[in-house]
Amino acid sequence: MFGEKFQRKYALTDLGVKNAKQGTLWTVIVNLITMAGICIIYLMMMNFNDVLIKHAYLKGTGMILLLTIVYFILSLFTHMQQYKATYGTVYKEVKGVRIRLAEHLRKLPLGYFGKRDLADLTETIMGDVSRMEHVWSHVIGYLYGAYISTAIIAVIMLLYDWRLTIACLWGVPVAFALLFGGRRLQEKNAKITKKYTLDMADCMQETIETISQIHATGRQEDCLNELYDKIDLHEKKVVKSELISGLIINAASIIMRLGVATTILAGATLIVSGRIDFLVFAVFLLVITRIYAPFDQSLQLIAEMFISQVSANRLMEIEDSQVADGKNSFQPNGHDIVFRHVEFGYDDHPVLKDVSFTAKEGEVTALVGPSGSGKSTLAKLAARLWEVQKGTIEVGGEDISKVDPEVLLRDYSMVFQDVVLFDDTVMENIRLGKRGATDEEVLRAAAAANCDEFVRCMPQGYQTRIGENGARLSGGERQRISIARALLKDAPIVLLDEATASLDVENESKVQGALSELLNQKTVLVIAHRLRTVEAADKIIVLADGKVREEGRPDELMKQKESLYNKMLQLQNTSGIVGV
Repeated sequence: MFGEKFQRKYALTDLGVKNAKQGTLWTVIVNLITMAGICIIYLMMMNFNDVLIKHAYLKGTGMILLLTIVYFILSLFTHMQQYKATYGTVYKEVKGVRIRLAEHLRKLPLGYFGKRDLADLTETIMGDVSRMEHVWSHVIGYLYGAYISTAIIAVIMLLYDWRLTIACLWGVPVAFALLFGGRRLQEKNAKITKKYTLDMADCMQETIETISQIHATGRQEDCLNELYDKIDLHEKKVVKSELISGLIINAASIIMRLGVATTILAGATLIVSGRIDFLVFAVFLLVITRIYAPFDQSLQLIAEMFISQVSANRLMEIEDSQVADGKNSFQPNGHDIVFRHVEFGYDDHPVLKDVSFTAKEGEVTALVGPSGSGKSTLAKLAARLWEVQKGTIEVGGEDISKVDPEVLLRDYSMVFQDVVLFDDTVMENIRLGKRGATDEEVLRAAAAANCDEFVRCMPQGYQTRIGENGARLSGGERQRISIARALLKDAPIVLLDEATASLDVENESKVQGALSELLNQKTVLVIAHRLRTVEAADKIIVLADGKVREEGRPDELMKQKESLYNKMLQLQNTSGIVGV
C-alpha cells in the first residue's frame, strides 16, 4: 500500500510516506479505542440489567470505573499522537516538497521554462502544494485508518452476530461504489476547473505586468472586462464542480445511513423471534452511532482525494522532467568554444541547422545576422542554458552536455539584453557576480562599468534598494549593473548580447572601455545587432535562416562585395536600421 505507486500517487517524499504510515497507525488505534468505549458501556448496561431484572447487587463497579479512567487516558494520549502524526509532521513535508520542487526547477534546462508560463509554475508550487498539504494532513491517515479499523471492527461484529452486522454495514460498500463510480466525472471537472484557474491567473498577471501599456493605450475598460469575464467563468466552473461532488457525497451518505433503519428493522425482528436479547440489539445501536463517524468523514475525504489527483499529477510532471545534470568536474584544455553540427528548434520550429564554427580563446567572435537567425539561441546553447538537440558543443575539448551546468557556468560571465535584477541593494545585485566578494571589489567593478555616476545620486548610494527587477532604474542603468556583475566575476568565457544597446553614445564609449578590460585574453562571444559595435572583432559569424552563411575577419568580409555582411552593413549605413 505504501510502495512507490502510493508515493507517486500522492506526490510524497520518503519522509511523507513515513508520516503517512504513522498517521494511519494512530488513526486505527484511535478508532479502535473509541469503539472500546462501547464495550465499557456494554458492561455497565449488563450490571444495571442484573440489578433491574434479577435484583442482584451492583458488582464490578470499581473495575468499570478503572476501565473508564484508563479509557480516557488512552483516548487523550492516542488523539495527541494522532494529531502529531497527521498535522505536526505534514508542515515539514510541505516545506520539503517546495524546496525539492525549487531545487528541481533550478536544474531544469531553460527550454523547459519556454513551454510553461510563470502563472502555471507559481500555481503548482503554491496552489497545488497547498492543496496536497490538506490531503497529506486530513485525508491519507484518516482515510486509510478508517479502512483498516472498520475492517477489524467489522470482523469482530461478524463473529458476534453476522445478521446485525450485515444489516448495519451493507450501505458502506454501496456508498463507496457510488463514490468510485463518479470518480472520473469528478476528476474531469477538477481538470476543467484547474484550466480556468490558470486562465484567470494568467490574465491577472498579464494585466499587472502591462499596466503602463494599458493606461498608455486607454484600454483599461477592455482589460478589466476581460478579467471580469474570466473571473466569472472560473466561478461558474468551481460551483459546478463542487455541486457535482456535493451531490455524489450526499447521495452516498444517505445510502450509508439507511443502515440505521435496516439495523433497527432486523434487530426488532430478531428480538421478537427470540433469537437475540435486547442488550445485543442495544450494543449494535451504540456501534452504529460510532462506526459511521469515520465513514462520514471518509466520504468527503475520498472526493477530495479524487480532485487532488490533478494537483498531484502536476507536481509529478515537474518531478519527472529531465534535469540538466553531468559530472562535477570541469577541467578544459583552454576555453575554445567549438560548435559541431549543432541543431536546435522550439517544438516543431527549427531555429539552428547544422551550425559549426569555433570561437577561439583570446579572441572576440561576433554573431551577426537578421532578427530570428538564431544568434541569442547560440549564446544560450554555448552556456548550456538550453540543450542542443543534435550535434555537440565543446569547451576546451570537453563536451558541455556532460558537465553539470552549475559547474560549467563558473567559467562564464554573461550580459544579456534581458537583465534580471532583484529587489535588493545595488551593492548586493552586483555582488551576485562573485559570491563572497568584498565591498572594495564590488565598488571597483561598479566604477569600471560606469555605475558610480547614477548610484552616487541615489538616497543611500550603493545601499539603495532598486525595486523588483530594478523598477527604479532606467534601462541603461540596469544594463550597467549587469556589466558590473560580469566584471566582478572575471570568468574566462564572456557572452555578450548587445551589452551596450541601452546606453547613450557617451556612456557607450565609457562602457566599451570597461568591456575591453573584461574581454582581454578571454573567449568572447558577442551578439551584435548594430554592426559598428563589432568592427574590432577578431572573427564574425554571419547567420541567416539558422545556418552559418559566412565567417571571417570584418575587413575580409567587407572586401566581398556580394557578402551578406557587406549588404547588412550598407543597409544600416543608409537606412539607420538598428535591429537588423
